[in-house]
Amino acid sequence: MITPLAAAKAYASAQKAMGVEDGLGMGSAAAPAQGGFGDLVKAAISDAFSASKTAETQMAAQVAGKAELIDVVTAISAAEASLETVMAVRDQVISAYQEIMRMPI
Repeated sequence: MITPLAAAKAYASAQKAMGVEDGLGMGSAAAPAQGGFGDLVKAAISDAFSASKTAETQMAAQVAGKAELIDVVTAISAAEASLETVMAVRDQVISAYQEIMRMPI
């Protein structure tokens, strides 16, 4: 059975084959000319990270008495939705990889 770690390693090697050096965009990456699936995943992760930081900022402002509770709840909901989207895409990628690995050669 394929483990999530093996799927992640396979995804990383596929990105290297496409010319993308760093999958999370945390370093200098040579993006594909057309912008592909790697760029889409990078943008989704960046959005999820940004939403999480916004939620944390709103919570800190609420504790300090400088923000409304509805703003905090909205920011947390947006962060949760972004994270669920990233996890759903991850699950589908792993599922597709597992299906490919089951194909006869």
